[in-house]
Amino acid sequence: MTQATDIRRVGQLHTALALAANGLPPLPLRAGKVPFGNCRTCKGNACGGRPNMKTPGPCTCPGVCHAWAAATTDPNVLNSPQWEAAWRQAAAVAYHPGGAGLTVVDLDNAAAIAWAREALPSTRTVLTTRGEHWIYRGVMPSRNNARPGVDVKSLMAYARWLGRGTGAMAVLPDAVRALALTDPPAARRTPQTLSAPLGGQSGVCRHRSPEFLDRGIAMAEQSITGAREAVHATVYRTFLAVLSTHGRCGCLTDTHVARLFTAAQAKGETPRHCTDAWTNALTTLGL
Repeated sequence: MTQATDIRRVGQLHTALALAANGLPPLPLRAGKVPFGNCRTCKGNACGGRPNMKTPGPCTCPGVCHAWAAATTDPNVLNSPQWEAAWRQAAAVAYHPGGAGLTVVDLDNAAAIAWAREALPSTRTVLTTRGEHWIYRGVMPSRNNARPGVDVKSLMAYARWLGRGTGAMAVLPDAVRALALTDPPAARRTPQTLSAPLGGQSGVCRHRSPEFLDRGIAMAEQSITGAREAVHATVYRTFLAVLSTHGRCGCLTDTHVARLFTAAQAKGETPRHCTDAWTNALTTLGL
């Protein structure tokens, strides 16, 4: 090991330990800003420890393994002899945003930054080599190329550590959550003609009360988030319940649909599963 390599290793390890102490799970990055992949034993997740890499945490095999899922706040793992070779090879330090309850909106160019300033609430900002990282409190499914020049990094993803940044950190907005959706179904915004009034209110749609609708969406999110088994069935039943109550009056918006899809994807559902469940619920109800 050369003196320069040793100095770099010590500096990166010091950074990683500081991040871990503050609740940010770090991991080393190789040249090209890529993480260490699975070792031979765990290739293709053959070890069975983390199917599809949905559960973060250190691997029991020697060295750094499982890419982003290697991120850990355990100083004994970070400073272990098994990780020493990785720190010698590392070119940078990254962290798992979702593991710290955060979401990073990675803006790669000036146009993406201009869009964010127009569409998103201001939050903590970190300068990058090509643009900016906007960091929010809250987790969501990650998505690359969410829009031109924009990646979303939260669950099952990593972001390079480039410093603390500036500004107060805001709560994750619905506008960012909606970026995780893949071709979400169009929500009906125009009231539809009903054959009978709802709730006996002389034809006035009770769902026009924001409180009633918001409470219904919040309960649906809780139902999905609290599912311990049969997630597919829970998501479908919840979509069906929401649409049976709110689907005929036109008060559902894309933002409401995005909240439901985000809750489902946080439980491991794919965008395709969400779209299929929503479509099936619409068909069942004849909407």
